[in-house]
Amino acid sequence: MSRISVDQVKHVAHLARLAVTEEEAQMFAKQLDAIITYAEQLDELDTTNVEPTSHVLNMKNVMREDKPGKGLTIEEVTKNAPDHKDGYVRVPSILE
Repeated sequence: MSRISVDQVKHVAHLARLAVTEEEAQMFAKQLDAIITYAEQLDELDTTNVEPTSHVLNMKNVMREDKPGKGLTIEEVTKNAPDHKDGYVRVPSILE
């Protein structure tokens, strides 16, 4: 017995704005049923002593600590700007 119907496949395709033929809907229903069957095998595993994890590898943050620091002065920021005025970088207008 299939756990996903052709009508459900068509409904999801409609929600995703995908056009599927009747043959494709039947094919996807079979494929999705096979995926569900495979995923249900995980229910057979004994996970009693397995701690929940968010990642399969032991990961740690390798980024530096985010500490505030002194920024650039207005003169340093506008030094290489081709056009600036009153501490602001001027750019060409893109709206008419």
